[in-house]
Amino acid sequence: MNEMAFRVTSNDGTTIAYDRKGSGPAVVLVGGAQDDGAENAPLIPALAEHFTVYNYARRGRGASLPGTSRGASGFTEPYAVEREIEDLDALIAEAGGSAHLFGASSGGALALEAAAAGSAIDTIAVWEVPYAVGDDIRPRFEEYVADTRRAFDAGRDEEVLELFMRMTGASDDNIAARKAAGKQTAHWADSVALAPTLVHDSLFLNRYQLPADRLATVTQPVLVTTGGPITVPYMAGLPSDFFDRAADELADLLPHAQRETLEGPDHVVDPQIVGPLLLRFFSSEH
Repeated sequence: MNEMAFRVTSNDGTTIAYDRKGSGPAVVLVGGAQDDGAENAPLIPALAEHFTVYNYARRGRGASLPGTSRGASGFTEPYAVEREIEDLDALIAEAGGSAHLFGASSGGALALEAAAAGSAIDTIAVWEVPYAVGDDIRPRFEEYVADTRRAFDAGRDEEVLELFMRMTGASDDNIAARKAAGKQTAHWADSVALAPTLVHDSLFLNRYQLPADRLATVTQPVLVTTGGPITVPYMAGLPSDFFDRAADELADLLPHAQRETLEGPDHVVDPQIVGPLLLRFFSSEH
């Protein structure tokens, strides 16, 4: 688990864990579904010389989930998008009342939903937001959302994780190998503990459909970024332009959007490539 030094209490009493480093205007890093804050953490040194960087574990993840049972505060059911926005608002208040946001993967969708809901956000940068754009993939995603919901409601969190892996391209052999390797290091158990976040994220991702009417109300400058065509084997089940499709639609829809494609990165953010772009974007006058 990614341990974090600081805590803030959200509106419903849930404790949200975060790290803070640097000085200057606030930047909040918003992670994706299977991230307890570790994936965005390498961005902190890239930004902290010019900004106060807040990297947090979203509810139900890592140190923002006391214990591991579904009854812990981070897994309070029914899950609601509004609670995640309140978590972000609590962190923004802790940061001084306004902040720039960087959202990776589904964290980008959360950042945009918070902006549409009126959160005190200065500018937003998003990385590879996973809206499923195109009639060729919509049926697969609708089936995936329904299957994971059934598995989650039945308490089968390992099945939820396996469904996600199959949907993105893992074979049964890949899953078996990862499970065997992960059981030696507890990595598989950690991933299974995060599996409910996949179900929760499908709600504010609007079943992976881009909510055009809502996001068209976002008035902040938004940097929309991707790493180009998908080449990593663990996402081979998705069209190679999966993230670019969503990013192009977002850029056309958002009133004040800037679109950038960065060559080379994996879906997990590379701070050496993404960091300098974020520095320029958050530092510039818009």
